[in-house]
Amino acid sequence: MNKVYIYKRFERFWHWSQASLMLFLAISGFEIHDTIHLFGFKKAVEFHRVASISLIVLIIFAIFWHLAFDEWRQYIPTQKYLIAQVRFYLFGMFKGEKHPTKKTALQKLNPLQRLIYLAFKLFMIPVVVISGLLYMFDKTIDANEVVVITNLILEQLRSGTHLGLFY
Repeated sequence: MNKVYIYKRFERFWHWSQASLMLFLAISGFEIHDTIHLFGFKKAVEFHRVASISLIVLIIFAIFWHLAFDEWRQYIPTQKYLIAQVRFYLFGMFKGEKHPTKKTALQKLNPLQRLIYLAFKLFMIPVVVISGLLYMFDKTIDANEVVVITNLILEQLRSGTHLGLFY
């Protein structure tokens, strides 16, 4: 019996790379904000920068892949089975009920996943990337090695990044 992979090799690579990078960005971000202490501030900033650039490159490749291979169609929302899917996640899975939708190579996501992933791709990722890039490039370090944001308020950038991360 041959194994059938619903998710292609790139999708699996992209998923686990993105998840790992976001987890690492959260850890290094907590280090930068002095919440945890693992690497030291300077190393955490270096690691965070490399991980953020890696995530942006991964996002660019994923966008290209979705457009080139028509995989963007997986994210088109549908109301068909949406209520059944919500009911399944709230109650049915705890009662051992059968899953209301079946995954195939052409329909990898259930209706609820489609909505969540679409929101993730259209709202959360842009908020995190844009606020992170603004924070990364629109600042200077003064003589006391204090980060000074020019023309932007640091707290608004942090809030934007955190909103996108924890939304």
